[in-house]
Amino acid sequence: MPTDCISYQKSGYFSPLMNDYLDQNDNLSSLYNRFPTLENFEGQILEKQANFDNSNRVALVSVLQKQYACIKTSQSTLQNIEALKVPNTFTITTGHQLNLFTGPLYFLYKIISTINLSKELKAKYPAYNFVPIYWMATEDHDFEEINYFNFKGKKFRWNKESTGPVGRLSTEGLSDVFELYAQELGSSTNAETLKNQFKDAYLNHDNLADATRHLANVLFGAQGLVILDADHADLKRSFIPFAKEELLHQTSHKAVLDTTEQLKEYNIQVNPREINLFYIEDKLRERIILEDGKYKVNNTKIEFSQQKILTLLENNPEMFSPNVIMRPLYQEVILPNLCYIGGGGEIAYWLELKSFFEAVNISFPMLLVRNSVLLATEKQLKKAEKLELNWTDLFSKQGDLLHNKTKQLSEFPIDMSSLKNQLQEQFRELYEITKLTDKSFIGAVKAQEIKQTKGLDNLEKRLLKAQKRKLSTVLERITDLQNELFPNKSLQERQANFSEFYLECGDNLIPKLIERLKPLDNKFEIIIT
Repeated sequence: MPTDCISYQKSGYFSPLMNDYLDQNDNLSSLYNRFPTLENFEGQILEKQANFDNSNRVALVSVLQKQYACIKTSQSTLQNIEALKVPNTFTITTGHQLNLFTGPLYFLYKIISTINLSKELKAKYPAYNFVPIYWMATEDHDFEEINYFNFKGKKFRWNKESTGPVGRLSTEGLSDVFELYAQELGSSTNAETLKNQFKDAYLNHDNLADATRHLANVLFGAQGLVILDADHADLKRSFIPFAKEELLHQTSHKAVLDTTEQLKEYNIQVNPREINLFYIEDKLRERIILEDGKYKVNNTKIEFSQQKILTLLENNPEMFSPNVIMRPLYQEVILPNLCYIGGGGEIAYWLELKSFFEAVNISFPMLLVRNSVLLATEKQLKKAEKLELNWTDLFSKQGDLLHNKTKQLSEFPIDMSSLKNQLQEQFRELYEITKLTDKSFIGAVKAQEIKQTKGLDNLEKRLLKAQKRKLSTVLERITDLQNELFPNKSLQERQANFSEFYLECGDNLIPKLIERLKPLDNKFEIIIT
C-alpha cells in the first residue's frame, strides 16, 4: 500500500475553485499574479523589490523587537528580524486565528509550509534572504471560532464572553480548561511536556496574543519563525493612505464586486462591504458605516463627520481595523512579502482581490495552498493492508467506500449493468417492430421498459443490502478505520489537535513534518507516525 501522497484534486476535499486554480485553468489566470513555482519567484522578487516602500521596514523591525523583548527565542529568529532591515530580505507569510492551544492540526501545516518554502527559496536564490512570518489574527473578534480545541474526540472549551479583538483578551479563566485537559493527558513524559506548554503559554501570560506568540515560538522558534502582531499604531501609520482611500472612495468595494462577477460560477468566499474597515477598541470591534454623510460605528452611538474621522485616522490609526477584504492589503503594505500561504478557503478569497491591489498600486503576492497531511499509525496502516484498502479508497465518501467494497468482496456480481444493456437491446427490437405495426403501442412498450429497468435496479439494491449484511463484520472494520482517520467524516487536520499526536511522537513530531512536507508539490501527504 503506498504511504506517501494523493493529489489535492483527487482527494475529494477541495472545492471546484481550488481544483481549477491548482490545474491553472485559463479562466482564472487574470485573478492571480504568478502561479507558485520555484522559477516564478524570480519575477515576484523583482516586482516586489521595485514596488515596496523600504521605509516601512524601520517600523516593522522596531515593532518586532518590542514584541520579542521578553521572549526567549532562537538566534535564527533574531537574525531574521534583523535581516528585515535590508532591501534584499523578503517574507513568506501565513496567517491564522488565535485558536486555543493551536486549535486544529493544520495550524502546524501552515507554518511548516511557510518555513520550508523559505528554505527552498534561499537555496534557489542565495543572494536574497527569506523570512517565514506567522501573522497572528489578533484583531479578529469572532471568539466562538477559536475558544476551543478537540482532543481524542472531546472538546475543551474556554467559557468566556468576548466582544472585542481577541488578541487583547485576558487569559483569565484558562486555568479551568487546563485542569480538565491535564486529567485527560495522563502522566507520561510527553504529557508533562504538553502540560508545561499549556501552562507557560496561557497561565503565565496576560492576554491571548502574548500567549499564542509564546506557544508558536516554543514550537517553531528553532526554525527561525517570526511571529507578528500587526495590531500596533506604528504599523498602521503606514496604512493611513489606504484607509483614507477606503473611507473616502470605497475603492475595494468597486474592484472586488467586479471580480466576484467573474467568479459567479463558483461559491463566492466573501462579499465586500461598502466600507471594509472596523472601528476598534479593547472591548469593541464594529463595522464603520457611511450613512447620510456621517461615518457611524455599527451597533453603537458613535459617529463622525468626514473631517473628524480623517483626523482620528491621522492621530490614532490603531483605532481602525481592516476586515477580511482589507487585511491582505495591510499585510502587503507593511511586509516585503512574496507569497501568502493559506488553506483553500483563504486562497479563494484572495483570488477576489487582485484588481483591488492593482487599483491601489500594491504588488499582489503569489498564492500557495498550504500542505495538507493525514497522520496514520503503523497499526492503522497494517489494518488498511489487511482490509485491502488503498488511500484512494480511504479518502472516498463512506457510502461510496462501503458500496464499492461490498461489490468487490461479493462472491457473485451485484452489478446489473450487463443485464440492463441486454434489456435495452431487446426493447430496441420491440420499438422497431412497433414502428412497423401500430405506433400506438410505443407508449406501452416504453412503460414496460421503465418497469423492467426499475425492477433490475431494485433487485440490485436488495442484493447489495443482503451482501452488506453478510459482510457486516469486515465492513464494520472498514468503517471504524475510516472514522479513526477521518473523524466526524471530515479531514483529520480540521478536527484533531497536535497534542493527540505529540503524546505518541513527542519532540519527533514537528521535525518529521518539516522533513516530509514539500510546499510546492500540491500533494496531500500521508505520513506514518
